[in-house]
Amino acid sequence: MTREFPAPSIGAFLSLQILDVLTTLIGLRLGAQEGSSFIGHLLQSGPLSGLIVSKILAAVLAAVAVFLNRKRILVFLNFWFAAVVGWNLIAIVLLYAR
Repeated sequence: MTREFPAPSIGAFLSLQILDVLTTLIGLRLGAQEGSSFIGHLLQSGPLSGLIVSKILAAVLAAVAVFLNRKRILVFLNFWFAAVVGWNLIAIVLLYAR
């Protein structure tokens, strides 16, 4: 029995990018630290500007995947960013409960 591969969604991708920025900013404000050294380096120029640069890079990667008809990459990115947003939410709850 084979399952059909999930359809890629640009709308989900864009929503997850917005949620990632918001949850990251909230987490940073509560005292969390960025887990990715690459993004952490980008954040040195300022939290919002660093996140915008990282989202531009993510959008370029997604656009290349769509252009090259590599739909599985966009699906993978959606799952990845859903996990990142979930992680951010857990960090926010734990930091807020302190």
